Amino acid sequence: MGPKKKGKKSGKLSKMTEEERLAYEEQKNLAEEELKKKKEDMLTQFLKDKLAKEERATKFNINKLNHQWRNIMRENKSKELKKDLEILSQTFERIVDRKDATIKSLAKDLQEADEQYSMALRAHLQNVDGLIDQQKLRIQSLQQEYEEELEVIHEEFDTERAIMIDQHNVEMNDIADILFAMEQNFQDKENEAKSEFQSMTDEIRNKHMEEKHGLHHTLQDKLEFYWKEFSNALKMYQENNQDRKLAFEELKSKDDDSAQEIDAQMRKLTRISEQIAQLKSKMASNAKECEERNRQLKEASEREKMLAHFQHLKSQMNKLRDGERDKLTKLTLESNSAIKELKRNIEKLQCIMKLGEICRKFETEEEKVLPFYASSLTQEEQNDVNAAVLEAPNEALVTVMHEYSTLENFWKRFNKVSLDKLALEKEKQGMMVENQQLRTLLKQYLDGISVNDEILSQVNPLFIVNNKTNVKLNVPVTDPRIRRPVAQTVIEASHAVKNILPS
Repeated sequence: MGPKKKGKKSGKLSKMTEEERLAYEEQKNLAEEELKKKKEDMLTQFLKDKLAKEERATKFNINKLNHQWRNIMRENKSKELKKDLEILSQTFERIVDRKDATIKSLAKDLQEADEQYSMALRAHLQNVDGLIDQQKLRIQSLQQEYEEELEVIHEEFDTERAIMIDQHNVEMNDIADILFAMEQNFQDKENEAKSEFQSMTDEIRNKHMEEKHGLHHTLQDKLEFYWKEFSNALKMYQENNQDRKLAFEELKSKDDDSAQEIDAQMRKLTRISEQIAQLKSKMASNAKECEERNRQLKEASEREKMLAHFQHLKSQMNKLRDGERDKLTKLTLESNSAIKELKRNIEKLQCIMKLGEICRKFETEEEKVLPFYASSLTQEEQNDVNAAVLEAPNEALVTVMHEYSTLENFWKRFNKVSLDKLALEKEKQGMMVENQQLRTLLKQYLDGISVNDEILSQVNPLFIVNNKTNVKLNVPVTDPRIRRPVAQTVIEASHAVKNILPS
């Protein structure tokens, strides 16, 4: 069969031309290559299927191995945790017993402190009663001295009053004689002055009538002209000063409010009015003495001098009035500012007292009994401080510090509270650090006893090889209450032979 086919092919090739022979061979090569490629693809697909199957089997075996391994490690871990719980429970019971003993001792100390406080309170009350008795005796002695001095003053007052009444009667008789003589002289002078005044008034009236008729016409024209200008100026003034008028009304309302406060200040001026009354009485007495000089004032030169002197005194009096008015205004403003400042101080004081009452509720019994801490200075240092305080101040700042020496106890309590606050903050920071460490340990512990996808995707403390774990412990366990023995991992040889070593 083979030789026949080969003969046929050779015969067929001999019948073909050169080009047909080349095409035939090329087609034959392509068919062989395609067949070869199909075989390679089939082999590759077979190998891939075999590899995937091996991978699935390997993954299944690994999961099965991990599951069995976790069960073994979980049992060992549970035994260790049970032992740790027993140790921690015993430790906790010991700590609770120790705390109970501490509480009992503290309760005993508190009872003793209460007894000391009651004894100190009784002694204080006895001292207070003794001081009250001494104060009563002192008040009685002072009352007796006051009554004796009051009797002596009454006797002196009666004697002086009798002497003054006698002198007053003598002086009144003399003044009555003088007044009678002066009234006679004044009556004569008054009659003469009336006659002269009547003649002078007639002459002046006639002259005035003549001048009045002459000036009436001229003044009438000027009055009309000035009235027009005044009306125009009034309109302009009203237009320009409308805003000022409104401001004036506002200021007037404020002035009415201030007037009420000024009425209160007017009481202070009653003393000045009393002094004025005394000065008026002195003026009356001086007027009687100066009647003799008034006779000489009829001359022209003396009258001009007195008029100039009068104008000078009048200007001085006006200046004095202006000065007193300015002082009164300044006094009013300062009194208002002082009243406001006192109100603010009272409000601040009330706020401080309320805060003090609130803080008093939060004080401990020890702070209520001993509110000020004992000085930490030695006796020699305390003596040096007392000597320095008694020395006379040589600087302004030292003088100011001596003025506020009464606040020393307040600053003691303030410094004590500040120190307590800093101590509590420091203790809080330490407790926060310890709390964070315990949280970290608790999280690692819970991660160690839990099994889920999230835990398995991360580092796991259950995987322990040669007494080492892949978890980095950030917090050292130094507390002896929670310290536990090192875990010993034991792997059986049969398990290693079955599951780890290749067969």
